[in-house]
Amino acid sequence: MSTTAPDGVASTTRTTFSRSTRIAQHIDAEAATVWRLLTTAAGYPEWNSTVVSLSGRIAPGSTIKLVSTLDPSRTFSLKIKEFEPNARLTFGDSMATRTYSLSPEAGGTRVEIVERIGSPFFPFFARMIPPFDESFEQFTADLKRAAEAAEH
Repeated sequence: MSTTAPDGVASTTRTTFSRSTRIAQHIDAEAATVWRLLTTAAGYPEWNSTVVSLSGRIAPGSTIKLVSTLDPSRTFSLKIKEFEPNARLTFGDSMATRTYSLSPEAGGTRVEIVERIGSPFFPFFARMIPPFDESFEQFTADLKRAAEAAEH
């Protein structure tokens, strides 16, 4: 995947059996502030316009239920796979994994989001999955706005 995309601009890479979407963004806020937003499930709809609802507890080994604006008729049941406070959060199901990586950067935090969808059956349903680029860009812009407002 391209790592040269400007901040806040998503890029997608496709192969026969998978698709990965990536975005990175500098946020003028401490990692703990960004982490609090990313790990408070009930708060997502308040600050994030790409999420209809998110229920459950975002904690190691737990399962959350996500309804996205990309397909509001579907509820995704996602398991928390990695949970490193202020650094890394990964959740997903058998077909997709989304990882949030937070790292200190001058004046704030660099956030990188990568989602990979894939399986041997991916070619059969790939055309039914909407592109994520615009949704990732909106999610990241919303996260940046909420984290910076919380700190300033």
